[in-house]
Amino acid sequence: MTRLHGSALRVTIFIGECDTFHHRPLSSEIVHRAHRAGLAGASVFKGVEGFGASSLVHTSRLLSLSEDLPVAIVIVDEEARIRAFLPQLDELVAEGLVILDECEVIRYVGRHNDKERRAR
Repeated sequence: MTRLHGSALRVTIFIGECDTFHHRPLSSEIVHRAHRAGLAGASVFKGVEGFGASSLVHTSRLLSLSEDLPVAIVIVDEEARIRAFLPQLDELVAEGLVILDECEVIRYVGRHNDKERRAR
């Protein structure tokens, strides 16, 4: 289990939900690669409205329902591990925005499996 506390780096990737990599949703490809790379965690958030470099507004409002809503993938880990993962994002993200932020991890605790829980 990865221990994470204190100074860390957050990478956020903004893409469209219709973006793909080899016929697979790009968000899923990024999450699975982050998992294989042993990063502390990754989450995908679906937006309800937004626009990017193309200036085209995508929205979930009924009258102008978009099929390509904004998606944000957030990954947090130690700086060295995030920076080592960035070349994979260069390969995957053809259109979108990738940003890095310094952050501080206050708490990072996973769920315990049932066997561990019963042993307490």
